Order: sequence, then C-alpha cells, then structure tokens
Amino acid sequence: MSSGTDTHAFQADVARLLHLMVHSIYSDRDIFLRELISNAADACEKLRYEAVSNADLMSDGAAPAIRISIDKPGKTLTIEDNGIGMSRDDLVQALGTIANSGTRAFLEKMSPAADAVEDREIDGGGGSAAKLIGQFGIGFYSAFMVADRVDVQTRRAGENEAWNWSSDGKGSYTIAPLDLDSAPARGTRVVLHMNEQSQDYLESWRLQSIVKEHSGAVSVPVELKDDDAAEPRRIVEGSAIWLKSRGDISENDYKEFYRGFAGQFDEPAMTVHWKAEGRYEYTVLAFVPGSRPMDLFDPARKGRTKLYVRSVLITADSDLLPGWLRFFRVLVDSADLPLNVSREMIQNSPVFGAIRKAIVNRLVQELGKTADSDPEGFAKIWENFGPVLKEGLYEDPERRDQLFKIGRFVTSTHPDGGRSLAQYVADLRPNQTAIYYLTGEDAKNLAISPQLEGFRARGVEVLLLADPVDAFWVSTAVGYDGKPFRSVTQGAADIKLIPMADGKEAPSSEAPSAEVATLIAFIKQTIGEAIEDARPSDRLSSSAACLVASDKGPDRRLAQILAQHGQLPAEAKPVLEINPTHPLVTALAARLRGGESKTLIEDAAWLIHDEARLMDGEKLADVGAFSARLTRVLQAAAG
Repeated sequence: MSSGTDTHAFQADVARLLHLMVHSIYSDRDIFLRELISNAADACEKLRYEAVSNADLMSDGAAPAIRISIDKPGKTLTIEDNGIGMSRDDLVQALGTIANSGTRAFLEKMSPAADAVEDREIDGGGGSAAKLIGQFGIGFYSAFMVADRVDVQTRRAGENEAWNWSSDGKGSYTIAPLDLDSAPARGTRVVLHMNEQSQDYLESWRLQSIVKEHSGAVSVPVELKDDDAAEPRRIVEGSAIWLKSRGDISENDYKEFYRGFAGQFDEPAMTVHWKAEGRYEYTVLAFVPGSRPMDLFDPARKGRTKLYVRSVLITADSDLLPGWLRFFRVLVDSADLPLNVSREMIQNSPVFGAIRKAIVNRLVQELGKTADSDPEGFAKIWENFGPVLKEGLYEDPERRDQLFKIGRFVTSTHPDGGRSLAQYVADLRPNQTAIYYLTGEDAKNLAISPQLEGFRARGVEVLLLADPVDAFWVSTAVGYDGKPFRSVTQGAADIKLIPMADGKEAPSSEAPSAEVATLIAFIKQTIGEAIEDARPSDRLSSSAACLVASDKGPDRRLAQILAQHGQLPAEAKPVLEINPTHPLVTALAARLRGGESKTLIEDAAWLIHDEARLMDGEKLADVGAFSARLTRVLQAAAG
C-alpha cells in the first residue's frame, strides 16, 4: 500500500461527453449551419493568409467561396469551401480531439511581424487574424444534432493527398485516403447524413433564411444549390453593409437593409453608422424606426439588438442597450468580444461593458444632434418614443442631464408640445424659482385642471406630464439648470410673489373672512373622513375647490399609482383647497352664518369635494350618494 501521492488523469466516456455537449451546449438546432459556415470562412481566411508567402496555394485564381448543396433523395446536406483544407494530421488534431481548435492554434503561430504583413497586404489595416471565428474547437460537433453521420472530405492546399473523416458521433471516427478525382481541388467538404427529425433542413427556403440571419455578414460569399437548380445561386455576397465605408452606401441601401433588418415597412427616422477605433474596435449600425412599432412596450419581444462577433451572428437580442433605448434597432459587430463556449451568450466581460457604455453615450449624443439640426424630424421621433426615452430619466441618473437636453414637453402655454427645458427656463417669470409640473393620464384633461388657474393667471408655464413614467422621474430628479421640479398638486402653491400676467394686482393674500373661515372649518368637519385637511387656496382663480397632496408624501398622481400597485397601504388622503373668493363659497358661508339648513350645506360640501375629484380624473366611489345629494341641492335651488 503506497503512502505517497499519486496523480491520475480523469477518465471520460467520450460518447457520453459528446452526446451531452451536442445536446446541452446548443439550445437552437439552427446553430449547426452557422458553425459549419464559420469554420468554412475561417478556412478561406487561413488560405488567404498563407498565400501571402506562398502564392502557388491560390494559383488557380478561384476566389474564396462557400457552397451549400441539397440532396433530398440522398437525404444529405453538404457544406463545401475552397479554403486551406486539412491534412491527415490536421484531421486527427482538429476533429479527433474535442475542444482542440485549429483556429486557435493558427493564431498562436502568428507572429507580430506576420500580423503586420497581413494587415498591410491583405486587409489594408484591418487584420485578417481578427476575422478568424473559431476559438474553442467544438462548433463542428453541433452537426450531430441534425445528422446520423458526418463525412469530412478534405484536401490541403498544395498537397497531393486527400482524406475522408467519418463518424456517427458516438465516440469513434475513421480516417481513410480519398481518391483525388472525388476530392475537392482544395478545401473541405462536410457531408451531413440528416436524421429523420431534421429533414426540414433540406428545404432551400429554410436554409436561406438561416444563413441570412446567422451568417449574412461572413466575409466569404455563400452559394446555395438544390436539386431543382442547374446552377447555384448566391445568397450571401460576402460583404456586410455595415463593414463598408459610409461613402459607399446610398440612402436607398440603408433603407432596404433597415426594412429587412428591423422588420419594418416604413423608412428610418434616423440612421447612425460608425466604426469605433481605439482600445476596442467595433462597428455599429443603428436605426430609429419612422413609426412606433406595435411591440414597443412588449418586454418579451426579441431581435432589437443583434450582436455579431467577426461578422457572425452571436445573438439576435443582446443586452447592449438599456430598456429606455429599446426603440433603436441596432447591429454591433466586434472582433474584441470574448465568446462563451456555445457562442449563444456573451459573458459579462469588461470589454462588453465598455462597449455597451460607449454605444449608449453615442446614441444619446446622436439624438441630441438630430434635435439641434432637424427639429421637425426629431419632433416626430419624440412623439413616437418620448415616453420610452423618459424611462431613462428615472432608470439612468448618470445620463439624466443628457436626456434633459433632448426632452420635449407639452406645457400649459404650448399645448402642441415641443418645448425644451432650456426654453422653459429662459421664459421664467419674475420671482419664479422652480419648474412646475402637473402629472396625470391625459394632457388635454390636465390642461383644464383647476390647479393651473393661479399659475395661468400669473403667466407661469407648467409642464403637463401624461405618461406613467413621468410621476416617477420628476420625484427623483433634483432639477434642471439649478431650478427644482415642483408639483402643482403638492403642498402650498407658493406663487404669491409672482406678478399677475395682465399687470393687475394679485388677489389679497390676507386670511379669508371670518364667514369663509367658518365655512372651511365646517366643510373639514363634514367630510373629514375623505380628506386630510381643508384650507384656503392661493392657486385657484375661477374654480371653487381643488384637491392637492400634503406637503409631505408623494405627488397626487404618484400616490395613486403606488396605491394601485400595492406600494402604499392606501392612497394618501388629499387636502381640499377652497377658493375663498368664489361666489359659491361666499354664498354658502353667508347661509351658514344665517342659520340655513345644515343638511343643505353638508350636501354642498360633499358635492364640492366630489366635483374636485372628478376634475382630478378620479372615479366616484359612491355614485348613488352623489346622485342623491345633487338631487336634494337642485330641489332646494328650484324652491
């Protein structure tokens, strides 16, 4: 019995390991075609690289290409390239060892000097090495999701030997010499013997759709040939639109690509296309739709942001954009992002975070530029997507100042909208120290709200905020340009020092008469169960009463939303503000002093309260009681 420490290698059931890898790592069977096309594209790039020092490898003049062939009677699907091909040793190393990537080994062999030569002579500075896709050496095995057997027929460029690798994916494979007459002139031919569950992949329309979605940007042209066609047809040109210079792309090219990419039938309201160079290199092509998509507020909608790595689609719905920019349709292509083992998700890496932050900043900047250079065009963008952008005011405080600059608002003085906060601040009235706002469900109803009367009489502009998110961002925003946001439905109006718009003397700020004070106290006692307090108002000029929130706690609209969603135990009781100079108020005060029936005045007090609730957009909880009171008051008025 040994007392020492022994070292043992892990033992693996290769067949079981391969089965788990094929059926667990990949959740989408369509991925097999992307992986095989990626391998073929890599092989073509490797050939281009090696041909720099050995031109004879491409002496036949054949341009790099990938061909997909369908054989329905034989139930096979073939993916063939005329790239570098493989020797027998290459087959053993690349396909006989799981997770041994030929691309990775190729990259490791490349010296800085070789990179410099390649950048200069092949890509003009782009670097072909950065285009190579495979890194983990397991993508090939995804073929066994759809095939009972896979044959790989290959001939390395410049060699006079060809080989056939074959496996059923159950733990073993064979390699045998291949007659040169039946072998590719150079490159690799992968023949998939499709299983019964995968016969639908022998339909040309299905293959074309998959290729265009997942591999539409590979740098090598892709052709498709089916049984019914005498000649193959090209389905991928081998040059992605976003990799071209802007000067080489027409507006019509952008429009056509946008319609297919975004699934829209309109024209883009804004197109942004740039290539970032520096610490990280990536290309972005982004569109703002010309109309509001029907799924704008559908959180389950996918496909808004497509992420490519080296021109291969990694995910059709990446997390590159925050929710408040979800109306953008964005495509990002980078060679710097790391791939996870399945290529189906990008790991939370510092590179990803840095690119995400830079893209968000740039898109917001571009919106600002459009707002300045094309006010009419931006007005349409804000009309469609302003409610979504305003979510960023609440969710992303770091970019709040940027969003404030592009925000456009409906106000009490500009009911058609289009007002910026900069314009609002420039038109502040004398002694006005705050930016006033009113939140609710409909801008038209807000415009006739009694809470605005005192502000309108003084010429004070009020933001009319009718989107649900408005009640949240204004409650968390410190202010704009040194001016705090202040709700007109919360606390005292505090507008007595602002002069009247018509130059007339402001209403007296003295305490109401003893008669009116007695009536207000009576109203408070009568309906005290429904309100927190009753007090004279300095914000009303033509209405008898209105409801406001107390000095403490949330704004009226925010309190309603929080109560509806169970975030408050119950909606906070409002304060009933009474206009002490209103004829109805002074008449009721006189009747109360003269000993009039208190029942009538109690009914009138409740009706004043209910009218204030209706003007605030609320529903009456007890319509029957309201109707009975109204009938009694009308009968008394009729004698």
